[in-house]
Amino acid sequence: MAEATVDANTLCSAAATGQFKMVQQILQCNVDPNKKNEFNRTALQVVKMGCPAVVELLLKKGADPNLRDPVKDLTISHDVAREGHADTLAVLLTYVADVNLKDKDGNLPLHLAAREGHLDAVRLLAPCTAHLFSRNHEGLTPIELARAHRREDTARWLESYQPPQTPQQPQSLD
Repeated sequence: MAEATVDANTLCSAAATGQFKMVQQILQCNVDPNKKNEFNRTALQVVKMGCPAVVELLLKKGADPNLRDPVKDLTISHDVAREGHADTLAVLLTYVADVNLKDKDGNLPLHLAAREGHLDAVRLLAPCTAHLFSRNHEGLTPIELARAHRREDTARWLESYQPPQTPQQPQSLD
């Protein structure tokens, strides 16, 4: 078990510093990308967020994008949305990260992106978010959070956003 912990620690360290080649080499040794390090975090939970290639490599090897942080129930999608890394968020969405999971404060990733005014992240999240007007534990929607934090461009975009229409099934001729 100590060997697995060392491997998880090494993988997490390489991911946290965005070392693509090192992460690749460690994963080629069949290290489980969901193994937790000594701080109870996986490589994807500590990955350098501005490194979408490392995130994609971890996801390709089976890293679970929906694992929650043990402190605030954050997923990697929450972290990436809050920090505004739209390129990394796009990779997560490609690998079906669930952006409808709330953290301990009742925030969806959309709440966090809107609060910080990360319009590119908001644009990616809006079509994937089931309830755009979901309220967090403070009773605020993403639009209200954007307004409260003076992110007017983001609030205006969310107010004008029209979700894509669900394609209707063809009618039967019977």
